[in-house]
Amino acid sequence: MNYILFDDSIVRNNLLPLTFMRPVADIRIGILTIREKWERRLNAVTSTLTENYLSKKFNIVKEKENILINGSVCPTDEIIEVVRNLKQYQTIVYQDTIIALHVSAEDLDKLGDATSDGIEEIKVKNPPMRIGHTWDIFSKNGIALAEDFEFLTKDRKSQKPGPSNRIIGEENVFIEKGAKIECAVLNASSGPIYIGKHAEVMEGAVIRGPFALCEGAQIKMLAKIYGPTTVGPYSRVGGEVNNSVIFGFSNKAHDGFLGHSVIAEWCNLGADTNTSNLKNTYDTVRLWSYVKQTFVSTNQQFCGLIMGDHSKCGINTMFNTGTVVGVNANVFGSGFQRNFIASFTWGGTSGYTNYNLKKAIEVAELVYHRRNLVFDETEKDLLADVYKLTLKNKYL
Repeated sequence: MNYILFDDSIVRNNLLPLTFMRPVADIRIGILTIREKWERRLNAVTSTLTENYLSKKFNIVKEKENILINGSVCPTDEIIEVVRNLKQYQTIVYQDTIIALHVSAEDLDKLGDATSDGIEEIKVKNPPMRIGHTWDIFSKNGIALAEDFEFLTKDRKSQKPGPSNRIIGEENVFIEKGAKIECAVLNASSGPIYIGKHAEVMEGAVIRGPFALCEGAQIKMLAKIYGPTTVGPYSRVGGEVNNSVIFGFSNKAHDGFLGHSVIAEWCNLGADTNTSNLKNTYDTVRLWSYVKQTFVSTNQQFCGLIMGDHSKCGINTMFNTGTVVGVNANVFGSGFQRNFIASFTWGGTSGYTNYNLKKAIEVAELVYHRRNLVFDETEKDLLADVYKLTLKNKYL
């Protein structure tokens, strides 16, 4: 069977700026991305139905028979079983949410004209985890992390931690091959701790679960990590972190606090960058909405920083409670930054100018090169497309 993960357009817009550079299914929550959760459980490769500009990188593969899967929904055993047995013109729903539907190639080409005639609904009993807003990523991360941990470690044996470490709740700690941990404290009594392949936890780090350190990622010396936190592949993290998700290839390598935040890929937080995650008034936090072009309530008392791909900030940067930074912004300067910083802006409290696209591409090429990767034409075109898309937000 051919499986295609589709973007729910409402959810996709609610997840901006994190979805400017990726489909919804490539959001990381728990240990894996939503796409990885589906692919591993289905033992299949998926393609994507998404925005035209994203399809250059995340293409769609059509076959005679296809199952479309909502990319904002995390799979469960119940849903996987139903998906595997889904027949043509059947759809899986939970309340008003379409989870999956079976369509032919012909029907796939005219989805926009589709009606409910002849469609058989199969209702699942238990509510699946669904990502609907940016703050869902950190607020639901603990549940997702526990589910991924159980799935990834079932019937497998962890590598033994070295004798220099202090482990509490070792039965809830799983260490993949090639990982390095020395002189660290891992407390899994409040949630599982997963250490990925070739990841490293340096001396003096103190980690409390739930926590995931993905492949090739690194926790620096004397870091203090509170769960539920995920450090994505090849990221580097130091200082203090609480209930945050870092997608991958991003750096927060120095002292400073990051709390109740989501950091996309290829970001860099300068030394002693700090985020506020609680208002002095203890009120619920408001975040910038790209859809409504204003600040909306998150219904969360704790909410820090949402940062889009390729954005960076200088040393001693201070982010106020509930700050949204777009794609490829370069932020610096003393004092608290604005609560919304548009994509491709350069500056800070003293004012902003446009971040030249050519310069942004040059920097991205250098950053990729440091990780032995190539910022190819596909990536350049994608960044250029996002530059055009975000021009309207430039001077808000």
